[in-house]
Amino acid sequence: MKTWIALLRGINVGGHNRLAMKALSRIFESAGCEHVRTYIQSGNVVFNRSVKSRVQFGDAIGEAIERDHGFRPAVRLVSAEELSAAIASNPYPMAASEPKSLHLLFLERPPQEEHIDAANALVSKSESITVTGKLIYVHAPDGIARSKLANGIDRALRMNTTGRNWRTVTKLNDLASSI
Repeated sequence: MKTWIALLRGINVGGHNRLAMKALSRIFESAGCEHVRTYIQSGNVVFNRSVKSRVQFGDAIGEAIERDHGFRPAVRLVSAEELSAAIASNPYPMAASEPKSLHLLFLERPPQEEHIDAANALVSKSESITVTGKLIYVHAPDGIARSKLANGIDRALRMNTTGRNWRTVTKLNDLASSI
C-alpha cells in the first residue's frame, strides 16, 4: 500500500461546499482507504491505499461526495514521495520561514508554455512563480488574498489548480510520514 495525499478543491471555502472532516474521512474509508487522516477544514486527506489510476480514484471520491453532499469537488492525488520531493525542490527556501507567503499549486497536467507566459503576465513586482511539471511555486510576500495572479491563474493556465500554503504542505508531509 502506498501513502497518498488527496487535495480537494473548494471545500468549506466562504461558507460553500460545506463538508465535515469526519464525513470526508468516512467517504475515504468506504473507498477502501486505511489510516485516513484529515488536516484542517479545507479538504486535505492523507491515507494509505493501492491506487491504479489517480484520475479514476479521484473521480470516485468526487462522485461519492456529490452523491452524499450535493457538490462535486475536484480531487488531486499526490503521492507522499512526490510531496516530499516538491518540498525538497522549493526554489524559495528563504520564504519557508514565512509559510503564508509561499504557496504550492497542484495542476492537472503540465501547462503549455503560452499559458505559463499568461500566468507570468499576472505576477506583481513583489511576487514570483516557478513552474515545475505539474507544480507551481508561488512566492507572494505581500499576501495572496488580493493577488491578480491568485485570482487569474486558472484562467491563464486554462485548467483548474488547487493550492496550499507552505504550512499546510509541510504539515501534510509530516502526516504522510507518520502513517
